[in-house]
Amino acid sequence: MSSPYWGKHAGKRNSNLAKGAHQKHACWKCDELIRTAKYIATPGKGILAADESTSTIGKRMTSINVENTEGNRQALREMLFTAPGTHQFLSGVLMYEETLYQKTLAGKPFVKVLEEGGVMTGIKVDTGTIELAGTNGETTTQGHDGLADRCKKYYEAGARFAKWRAVLKIGHKEPSQLGIDQNAQGLARYSIICQENGLVPIVEPEILVDGSHDIRKCAEVTERVLAACYKALNEQHVLLEGTLLKPNMVTPGSDAPKVSPEIIAKFTVRALQRTVPPAVPGIMFLSGGQSEEEATINLNAMNSLQTLKPWTLSFSYGRALQQTVLKTWAGEKKNWAAAQRVLFARCKANSEASLGRYKGDSGGDSGSLHVANYKY
Repeated sequence: MSSPYWGKHAGKRNSNLAKGAHQKHACWKCDELIRTAKYIATPGKGILAADESTSTIGKRMTSINVENTEGNRQALREMLFTAPGTHQFLSGVLMYEETLYQKTLAGKPFVKVLEEGGVMTGIKVDTGTIELAGTNGETTTQGHDGLADRCKKYYEAGARFAKWRAVLKIGHKEPSQLGIDQNAQGLARYSIICQENGLVPIVEPEILVDGSHDIRKCAEVTERVLAACYKALNEQHVLLEGTLLKPNMVTPGSDAPKVSPEIIAKFTVRALQRTVPPAVPGIMFLSGGQSEEEATINLNAMNSLQTLKPWTLSFSYGRALQQTVLKTWAGEKKNWAAAQRVLFARCKANSEASLGRYKGDSGGDSGSLHVANYKY
């Protein structure tokens, strides 16, 4: 789709926005994308990631002895999206395609339920990873074919932002430059297609925590990956002000000794300072298999750090918001209220952490949520 902005003026995008020049060329999409991204990055709010594929949510349900049926998936998501009080802590909810079109048992579309609570709807648009030829088991992400048409359809259904997950791993020689570049280009191509169809793209280059590497190795790889992503985003004329970033935190590998939240905060924020332009309004971290409490405490440590942070630092958590909720629910309607109270507590804790105000008083913890070579 062409526009007067993503055309001959695309190369002047950032300077024009900064100086207020050539505003006659900015289309409604640009303004809406910027408003949406800023709203999702509202300080004190974050994203509930409920975009698990049918197979992935099936694994979660198997863990609590619940059958993976459309009805049970609908029930779980209705419980999550209607939890009293949680909307005040959320700016967005990420959905799988099935969920985007689901309704409450009373007949109200989930998109409308969230909209009435001031929460925007997002949609997972990639179709999973495949092995990247010429590498040692590295992957690239599929889903560009037909993406523009799908984005149009999702926008019409009420979605206003999207997500695409690229996956990289740390190994003896990984990630390779080929793996980094291919995933960066894929994220950039997805991003511009989303923007041309009204959706704010979340850029998610996840570096898996699998391995025995130390935190310095994770920091070095994270900086290389993010630098490549923003180079590709600029080359493909993506409006950075209308994007969000969903990165991993910089941590030691899952088989390495743990370090303190303060050290994680220092290395993570430094990696972001070195690579992420201030034009990006928000960085919404993935939990990456951390326990519920670890994900909250580490987010709080970053926001407590006394250093330059030109973006909102918040959360886009799936397992780190849902694990204890799922166990509490156990597939029983009678457990809804108790499960929703757990979700409220976790959302509140992470809202406080995104402001650097979490006191460690949310109660309970899931334990490690790490899954090797995590796919969904």
